[in-house]
Amino acid sequence: MQRAEARVDLSAIRDNCARLAGELRGGATLCAVVKADAYGHGAVAAARAALAGGAGSLAVAAAGEAAELRAAGIDAPLLVMGALSRSELDIALETRADVVAWREAWLRDALGERDARVHVKLDTGMGRLGTRDPAEADAVAAAAGERLAGLMTHFATADERGDAFFGEQLERFRAWALPHKERQPELVLHAANSAATLRDPGAHFDMVRCGIAVYGMDPFHTDSAARGLRPALELRSYVADVKPCAPGESAGYGRKFIAERPTRIATIPIGYGDGVRRGLTNATDVVIGGERYPLVGTVSMDNVTVDVGEDGPVRPGDAVVLVGEGILAEHWAGALGTINYEITCGLTARVPRVHVG
Repeated sequence: MQRAEARVDLSAIRDNCARLAGELRGGATLCAVVKADAYGHGAVAAARAALAGGAGSLAVAAAGEAAELRAAGIDAPLLVMGALSRSELDIALETRADVVAWREAWLRDALGERDARVHVKLDTGMGRLGTRDPAEADAVAAAAGERLAGLMTHFATADERGDAFFGEQLERFRAWALPHKERQPELVLHAANSAATLRDPGAHFDMVRCGIAVYGMDPFHTDSAARGLRPALELRSYVADVKPCAPGESAGYGRKFIAERPTRIATIPIGYGDGVRRGLTNATDVVIGGERYPLVGTVSMDNVTVDVGEDGPVRPGDAVVLVGEGILAEHWAGALGTINYEITCGLTARVPRVHVG
C-alpha cells in the first residue's frame, strides 16, 4: 500500500469521450485536451484512452507536452494551443503539431517559410491570447496562405449558464469565421470547451476542444453525474496509526481541532506536499471502509488527521479514499473557493498515478 496514490480509471476516460462524441452535431469531431499532464491524470495514458473513446485529435498548451506524447508513440493529430518562443516552436514543429498564430510578425519572424499547419485565433472576449481585431486576424490568415488549417476562439463564460456574454462571443466568432469557411471549406473551425459543448450545439462547428469533461468532472462545477460523466480519478492513502484522543486533547498545528468527547484520531500519511490543500482543514471528509469520517485538525505537509470515533471499526492499514466514493473534486473546490480543474492539476509529482481499467 502506497502512502499516496492517484488511481485513474481509463475506462472512465474512454466512456466520457464516447459520451461527448455522441453529443456532437453537424459532423463535428472531438479534440481531447491533455495539457497539464491531462489535468493531473497522466498525459500519455489519458491520451490513449481518449483516442480509444472516440477523440479524433489531441490538444496541449506547451511544446514539451506535445513532445512527450510523440515520444510515447502517439501519432494522432495534435494542436499546441499556447504561445511559443522560438525554441519552443522548433520543438512543436519537430512533433508535427499544428500551431496557433494571431500576429503577422510572429508568422514572418518566428515561423518564416517553414512548413506548418496554422490555426488563427480571434480573441472574441477571453482577453488572453489572440487578436481582438478581426481585420488583423484576416491578415494573419492571409499571411499563413496554404498553411492555414483552422480558425479558433475561446469562451470566457461558457460555464456560467444564462450568461449573455457567451452568446456575444459566439456571434463574434461566427461573423468572422464563417465567411472564411465559405471560401475555404477545408478549414477547421473550433471554439467550444467542455461547457460550451454541453451547453450549445451551435458552438460545435467542425471540432470541439474538451478538457475537464474528458476526466469526468463537471464543467459547470456541480455534479458530473448530472452530465452523464464519470470521474476518472481517485486519491487514495491508508491509515498509518490510530490513537485515543481525550476531551481537551488536540490534533495538528495550531490546535485547530480539540476533542470535546472521547474519540480516536487516525493519521493518514498524505498532506499538502501531495496536493491536499491546507485550506481543507476541518472542511472535508474521507472514506474508510465505505464510511465517511471528518478530516480534523490542520492539514500538514505529509499527514492529515481524521476523527474516527471512540468505538469505530477503523484500524491501521485500512485503505482511505480522499477523492472518490462520493467525495468529488467539486466538493474540495467548493470548500477551497476554487474550481475542480485546480484540484486534480494540483496533485503533486510525489503522488504516483496508477492507471487501471
